[in-house]
Amino acid sequence: MTVEEFEDFYVQTAARLTGQLYVMLGDLHEAQDVVQEAFVKGWNRRRQLDRDGQPEAWIRTVAWRLAVSRWRLRRRAADAWTRSGALPDAEGPGPERVALVEGLRGLPAQQRRTMALHYVCDLTVEQIAGETGQSASTVKTHLVRGRAALAHRLQDPPIEEAAGA
Repeated sequence: MTVEEFEDFYVQTAARLTGQLYVMLGDLHEAQDVVQEAFVKGWNRRRQLDRDGQPEAWIRTVAWRLAVSRWRLRRRAADAWTRSGALPDAEGPGPERVALVEGLRGLPAQQRRTMALHYVCDLTVEQIAGETGQSASTVKTHLVRGRAALAHRLQDPPIEEAAGA
């Protein structure tokens, strides 16, 4: 892939990949960071990306792995804070969060990723299996369980009838 082709690839896919990672991660800034870092890594491998034939999937996978590495790092840092007994104060999420993002955040990471790959990235079960290294049956299980959990989380609360109506 030439420099110009890579730049065109970036222009055509960066926003889409950021949106996909946002759904997977539930954090826009984190999604932007990992997608940008994945493109930096892709820049150094642009000739190989062209030969492999799926540069978008490669960038998405690298971005996901970067996010997982960051989670692990933050988890180790939180464990260290816990051991030291001094946890920093953190402000909770505001009420403006979108119900879907909140529902997705409640899912296990693999279910959330699988749901995003299927519904946001429009990948088939087989493509998801290839990208994540899971079997097709595991992907299907994540989709079924993720849909069921989201349906439960996103139900409207029951409307109580007004007295005397």
